[in-house]
Amino acid sequence: MARRKKSAPAEAELRELIVLPVRNMILFPGVALPLMVGRERSIRAIQAAMQQGQPVGLLLQTDGELESPGPEDLYRIGTVAEIVRYWPMSEDRHNAICQASERFQVVEFVQTDPYIVARVRVLEEDERGGRAIDARFRALRERAREVLELAPGAPEDLAQAVVGIESPNQLAYLVATFMDAPVEAKQELLETHDLKQRLDRLIRLLGDLKEVLELSNKIRQDTRGTLDKAQREYFLREQLRSIRRELGEEGELETELDDLRKRVEALPLPEGVRSLVERDLQRLGRTPEQSAEHPMLRTWVETVLELPWAQPERQRVDLRAAEAVLEEDHYGLERVKTRILEALAVRRRVPSGQGTILCLVGPPGVGKTSLGRSVARALGRPFARVALGGVHDEAEIRGHRRTYVGAMPGRILKAIQDAGAPDPVFVLDEVDKLGRGMHGDPSAALLEVLDPAQNGSFTDAYLGLPFDLSRVFFLATANVLSEIPGPLRDRMEVVELPGYTEGEKLEIARRHLWPEQLAAAGVGRGELQLRAAGLRALVRGYTREAGVRELARRLGALCRHAALRSSRGRKRSPLVIDGEEVLTQVLGPAPYDHEVRARAGAVGVATGLAWTPVGGEILFVEAASMPGKGELLITGHLGEVMRESARIAVTLARARAAELGLEEQPLEGLDLHLHVPQGAVPKDGPSAGTALTCALVSLLSGRAVRPDLAMTGEVSLRGQVLPVGGIKEKVLAALAAGIRTVVLPKRNLVDLDEVPDEARERLTFVGVERIEEVLELALQGKGRG
Repeated sequence: MARRKKSAPAEAELRELIVLPVRNMILFPGVALPLMVGRERSIRAIQAAMQQGQPVGLLLQTDGELESPGPEDLYRIGTVAEIVRYWPMSEDRHNAICQASERFQVVEFVQTDPYIVARVRVLEEDERGGRAIDARFRALRERAREVLELAPGAPEDLAQAVVGIESPNQLAYLVATFMDAPVEAKQELLETHDLKQRLDRLIRLLGDLKEVLELSNKIRQDTRGTLDKAQREYFLREQLRSIRRELGEEGELETELDDLRKRVEALPLPEGVRSLVERDLQRLGRTPEQSAEHPMLRTWVETVLELPWAQPERQRVDLRAAEAVLEEDHYGLERVKTRILEALAVRRRVPSGQGTILCLVGPPGVGKTSLGRSVARALGRPFARVALGGVHDEAEIRGHRRTYVGAMPGRILKAIQDAGAPDPVFVLDEVDKLGRGMHGDPSAALLEVLDPAQNGSFTDAYLGLPFDLSRVFFLATANVLSEIPGPLRDRMEVVELPGYTEGEKLEIARRHLWPEQLAAAGVGRGELQLRAAGLRALVRGYTREAGVRELARRLGALCRHAALRSSRGRKRSPLVIDGEEVLTQVLGPAPYDHEVRARAGAVGVATGLAWTPVGGEILFVEAASMPGKGELLITGHLGEVMRESARIAVTLARARAAELGLEEQPLEGLDLHLHVPQGAVPKDGPSAGTALTCALVSLLSGRAVRPDLAMTGEVSLRGQVLPVGGIKEKVLAALAAGIRTVVLPKRNLVDLDEVPDEARERLTFVGVERIEEVLELALQGKGRG
């Protein structure tokens, strides 16, 4: 303590050091070790230190994988090291022998280029003595000697050096240098100033290492005993083969059994699985070929051997490359791609972790399955897919017991077997179309497959062996969320894919669909040209879907027409698709004209918005009246919920005639007829309540409904407009149909965050809480009330 009081002030103890970042190693004071330098900034740093005749400061990186660490990526305590010898091996590989002398702590970094320079304070060593330190010193030396005796290949001079050291600090640093421990643990020892604490930590670490070495030696002895037993069995089997050869009984069966045994020995099977396979292999050898059990056993063994049991070494996920793959393969779907990248980021940090299983829900043709292929390409893994539509037998998932004739593994293991890897990207297609029959519930069988807590030991009924599915990257797809069984939906995180806007369809066609269809038909750009105006007319007049499958078929039809045209010898000029006229000549009249314009200004007709499994749709509600006794007729293949909405609309017109701008008793002496066209298509749901009420009030008041306005929302008896679902799909349908204003429940305005930017820019949205607000917005002119 007296020496510290006489020391210079803290500012006088500071010095500047050239910093050399190192990874995966710690050089303790008093120890000399070789150092390989390959990074450009590190080479400049060590050369500058050699020219100045100065030592370097070695600081450990917090992340060993960083190639260009900055000051924020380094620990603050390191060692001062003298460069004993330095020689370059090649342009990008230099070697040096460094000897550490003392510890230091960084006060501040003063330079980062062309190399790092830091102002540091040298740390004094704790040189206390006493009984407590001496007892720990002796315990550490004895524990180090025991570990060196157990460690295979430990140099003899190291044991002699441990015995000959008399300084507790030097012994601690020497033992820490050659101890097999994580580099973070060694950094903690370097940062520990208190000698007593440092010795205690080292004794604990050596105790753990001793237990590991003792267990390793025991395993080595047991393995040697097992190896001796295997050698004995090998010699006996060779003798048996020689006896059979002399007797003329050696045949092809024995050769095939030997091949199967070699394949079993070469596979990295879990111990429990290996014992069961070897048992059945012995049964196969004892079973006559003429027995019915022989082919069953052989097929089972070959199926087990064809499964990918070995876990391959995968590179860490490159998120930038994965993002580039997703952007290259899919236009739009930004939220979906972001969620997939989040899942990949978690896999990158925790490769063995059990991440969330994503379920992509959306209309057909929006790219759910192709997203799985892109994820497989981004991860560098095989792609596996199982179509579950119409599956109604539990054995399709779990497999059949091998006692049945024609038994085989379930679809899950069969797909993994075909993929050839235990960790493919696995797409479970159409989980909303699973059936359920007398042979069990396949959705219940999928619970074990998709549950991260259970799929580490998935047992197929045919194999009867546990197989690890925890490393499989599962993706599920569905069209209708409500059709997925509840327990199965609970195992997954739902990610919804909305339909594409017109602008997105144009870009997808330009980037992907058009080049693919040209190549599929073998048509060159000199034979067929598609202008922007022609493509827009094709999208507007010939497609009315959330996805792009119909658009791809229409583009394919254009390519086939051009191929036939060229084959007939009409090659003088290319076929140019530049508008509706040429499209009509090639594809016929456009099937989708804007029906909204055709019905413009009609009294008693309102435009509603509906959700369907294949995306959003517009629907027209028509109302008519005739002299009668007050009866209500409802047509259009409507479900019970939609019929109830029609009755509510009639009740509102009667009970609130004055508030709705109608004459008193507007329905007296009248029969009403409410109809929704496309009567062959079933329709149901509460969201047509506003359209039904608006059409009825329009009829009774004589005021036409705005043709550029569409609406959705449930209506209560008190005139409230209640929230509904499917807002994204309905908005996209309105955009495709040429609607300009969308009226929706005020509580649904929060759902507009999920609507594409193009739709939000081109449409006007009005949130309402009362039916009176809807009527004020929708009806034109003055009424009769």
